[in-house]
Amino acid sequence: MRYALYLTVAGTLLSQGASAIWLLPQARNFIYIVPDGFGSASQTMARDYVSLLQNGENPEAPVSIQLPADQMVIGNVRTLASDNLITDSAASATAFGCGVKTYNDAVGVDAAGQPVGSILEAAKGEGYRTGLVVTSTINHATPACYAAHVADRNSYEKIAEHEIGYSHPLGPQVDILLGGGRCYFKPRSDPTSCREDDIDLFGYAKKKGFRVMQDRKAFDELKKGTSKAADLPYIGLFNDDQMMYEIDRKQQPEKEPSLLEMVETALTSLDRATKWSYRGYFLMIEASRIDHAGHANDPVGHLHDIIMYNEVMKFVREWIDKHPDTLMMSAADHECGGLSLNGFNPLPLKGATMTTEHAERLWNAYNGTDRRAYLKDTILPGYALGDLSDSEIDTILANNDLSSDLSSRLSKKAGVNWSTSGHTASDTVLYGYGSGWRGGNLKADMAGNWDNTQLPGYIEAVLKVKMSKVTEKLRKAGSAWVGKRDLSSHGHIHKH
Repeated sequence: MRYALYLTVAGTLLSQGASAIWLLPQARNFIYIVPDGFGSASQTMARDYVSLLQNGENPEAPVSIQLPADQMVIGNVRTLASDNLITDSAASATAFGCGVKTYNDAVGVDAAGQPVGSILEAAKGEGYRTGLVVTSTINHATPACYAAHVADRNSYEKIAEHEIGYSHPLGPQVDILLGGGRCYFKPRSDPTSCREDDIDLFGYAKKKGFRVMQDRKAFDELKKGTSKAADLPYIGLFNDDQMMYEIDRKQQPEKEPSLLEMVETALTSLDRATKWSYRGYFLMIEASRIDHAGHANDPVGHLHDIIMYNEVMKFVREWIDKHPDTLMMSAADHECGGLSLNGFNPLPLKGATMTTEHAERLWNAYNGTDRRAYLKDTILPGYALGDLSDSEIDTILANNDLSSDLSSRLSKKAGVNWSTSGHTASDTVLYGYGSGWRGGNLKADMAGNWDNTQLPGYIEAVLKVKMSKVTEKLRKAGSAWVGKRDLSSHGHIHKH
């Protein structure tokens, strides 16, 4: 019977354009990780930085090590959208999440604007538990494509409604939501709300049995997923906007959990919830802010969020070794910044303790009388530029473009070069891991070059679920619930 199932699935995959018959290692759990805006040069920069710190800091006699993700390389991924050779996160995440090629800005809909079922929704429909763990707002493009269906990614309010199940025709589809974007779950009567209506999504979540967390203290009560407080479902949003860059978070860890802490907690909760069930879980993790630092051409934010991504990859690999019925794949949705490393030496980045975003925040909040002294004594040393001359400081003050001035000067010192503040068309690296024979089959199956739409087909086959069944249900629900095209972006969340 299993052989017959194998032939059926293999035939289906071949008809969908798979380049070979997959070995399909069966697994109860699947983890998909997106290092948003991350290219090969991004990993090289982080690897060389860590290598130098561990091997004497001599760029003329370097000793290269491998970071955790380097040990799990399988192949690479093509990323183009249906309407552009350069994809955005929405089109790419719809490809990763739903297996459909669509236009830039589309979230969980095809090129005609019709809803398409995601791998997360397909897993939920078959009894799997599900989770989204990100460092962006939870209603940003990448997480949105797994549990929302809108014609335009700027429909942040509608995306939040779909993700918690409020206006999703199938009800709540996600058991764990962790990230930022708190303001879109509050009614407009709340002074910190970003909504333009009176819908209280946190209130709705509580009625549906969700534990609601809005700060670090509430997260800490989960005790890394082992207490009763960590019973599913729960939602934890720890910033009204994006969560902090990792290097900024480290300066005030009492404010927000790290991506690694959230992943550890989510996996422990999912494991506890499925320990005695036939079905396991599907978890999507996004190291979101790698991309935002690429847009800002900020080498400091980019570097430290990449290091955090590698820490997460290391943890997930160790988790899978202890839970061998789990598989993982990871690929960036696109590269961001057109990063190249010429005349490269990342050691000048070592002294930075903040990103340009945090520096800008401090600069705008300063209400003292000596802005020049504040820039010289606080901002510049915090961004590893404490050695600038008086004339250079005067230039920065005169330019009145702090973030750009800081990032361009430090990037030049480190030989980190950016060709754009947008995305590029470069292929991205495909990583993957499984324990024992499952890992061997995964490597054999997924080695090579793939279109981004093909990846969820593999997960679909491994978990034995069908996205097409969800698509059928969504379309039977009509079209009134689907978010419409909206070119205006409300609130203060940035589109990347």
